[in-house]
Amino acid sequence: MASLLKEWDLYCGLVGEKPIIRELHLGGGTPTFFSPENLSKLLTDIFSKSIIHPDREFSIEGHPNNTTKEHLDTLYRLGFRRISYGVQDNDPVVQKAINRIQPLENVKKATEQARAAGFTSINYDLIYGLPFQTLESEEKTIKEVIGLQPDRIAFYSYAHVPWKQKSQRLYDETNLPAAHTKLQLYLLGKRLLTGAGYTDIGMDHFAQQGDSLYIQWAQNKLHRNFMGYTTTHTKMLVGLGVSAISDAGNAFAQNHRELENYYRSIEEGNIPVTKGYYLTETDSIFKEYILDIICRGQTILGRGYTYFLDAYTIPRLLEMQDDGLLVLDGNIVTVTDIGRQFVRNICQAFDMVGLMAAKSENKPSFSSAV
Repeated sequence: MASLLKEWDLYCGLVGEKPIIRELHLGGGTPTFFSPENLSKLLTDIFSKSIIHPDREFSIEGHPNNTTKEHLDTLYRLGFRRISYGVQDNDPVVQKAINRIQPLENVKKATEQARAAGFTSINYDLIYGLPFQTLESEEKTIKEVIGLQPDRIAFYSYAHVPWKQKSQRLYDETNLPAAHTKLQLYLLGKRLLTGAGYTDIGMDHFAQQGDSLYIQWAQNKLHRNFMGYTTTHTKMLVGLGVSAISDAGNAFAQNHRELENYYRSIEEGNIPVTKGYYLTETDSIFKEYILDIICRGQTILGRGYTYFLDAYTIPRLLEMQDDGLLVLDGNIVTVTDIGRQFVRNICQAFDMVGLMAAKSENKPSFSSAV
């Protein structure tokens, strides 16, 4: 926490004036492992050097097992109105495999306490494709979750990347649902959620009609950043902490992923960025295509950069059109209802850096889309 505050001081020194905080998210781990007193100290120090926007949106990730009334009251006082709980799956066998033991009673209690504290939006993270997960166990989990009426539900695909996540080496591919079963898990979850009144607003996310995320989606104003879908669209996203990613609009930067290197940079008075990427004009245009597809389900291809479009993008779009995932009408790309389940694949058709790099890569870097 001391290093986070020092890092914030470094940024404030570069800006030369008090920054305006429009949106703030505490996550990338579980901040409620910190005491309410320490969270208050951290945030109060950050806020004292900043101007807080009157229409702020502050959110935090909490763990159902350790989020207390004191946490929630403190965070509400500091301006937080949204909280996300990582539920994943309620089945004890699945929870043991992923080392995430948390009774449903704890989720219920944490949810009720958040509402009592004044939080206006509560999100649950659910995951399909987990080890030992079955259609029956997932159906039970989702029905239990629906009964608690969260405002939003993020329904993620399990990413099996044991070469990156050492904890995933505790089980192997034979413990995971087959690809066909995993797709059935997704379709079952989507059917249950939409049947209960949640709207599929985009990649992995479902929201009730009264939630601000749904309202922005309905008004065609949805945006997405590294933290996921958001109702705000700030020009500068500053990531603090180990491995945090920042977005300046025309460039990305990532902090050191190792704690030791992060600490060393901070103590030496340096911004702890270890790598970054400046967007070219081409990158910026194709980034907008991707955001359009993710947030609105449609994009219009411009007249420029026809080489990249003709050589990389359009051939892939035509293949996906044959599969019924999208409609390419002139220069307008529209995602179909079936295609909404494969938005990541459609977006890959606009990832010039990834497509060109794929030609030279011989090993997997990411999980499968399904």
